[in-house]
Amino acid sequence: MSNPVPPSAGMAETQRPETAGTSDATLAVRTSWRDGRSGLLLSLLMVLFSTYLLIGILTMDVGEGTDFPGPKFFPGILMVAGYVLAVLLALHYLRSPEHPTETSARTYRTFTDWSAVLWSAGGFLLFALTLETLGWIIAAAMLFWFVAKGFGSRRPLFDISFALLISSAIYLAFSVGLGLNLPSGILGGGF
Repeated sequence: MSNPVPPSAGMAETQRPETAGTSDATLAVRTSWRDGRSGLLLSLLMVLFSTYLLIGILTMDVGEGTDFPGPKFFPGILMVAGYVLAVLLALHYLRSPEHPTETSARTYRTFTDWSAVLWSAGGFLLFALTLETLGWIIAAAMLFWFVAKGFGSRRPLFDISFALLISSAIYLAFSVGLGLNLPSGILGGGF
């Protein structure tokens, strides 16, 4: 009479169902240190982009009498945030890699939401074509509305009102707060 083998004990001696039919070389690759750590590539890209910003900041000629915050301030914030996020992502993937065997039982249906892509791309195109004519406030509000519509919002009055509020706040922050000129377009530069 043979002893029945519990399912967990038998897995060590036999191949797992998801690895049946694969060669030993394939299994060796799946159990390497790199397995589940492909997210480190994103961390590397963030380091490269932040280094690009650092080089741009260091080589930027701003002149002598620039006031705070100056043109180096906001790229500096993005650079520091990029480095911090890159380090945090790298630590996450080094500490807890996402192994493919953990997610292999799940099936995902991948697709592209072409409606969202077209609404967003159309909004960016319209923004680029009408920025000088309509001005920042109206063109940016249309862009925000197009993106909200693309992502599935079904409240057009709220969306356009919120988009006008946000684009006006950005216009005021850049024009009045930082002294940068954004196109005023048909509004005639009332600010």
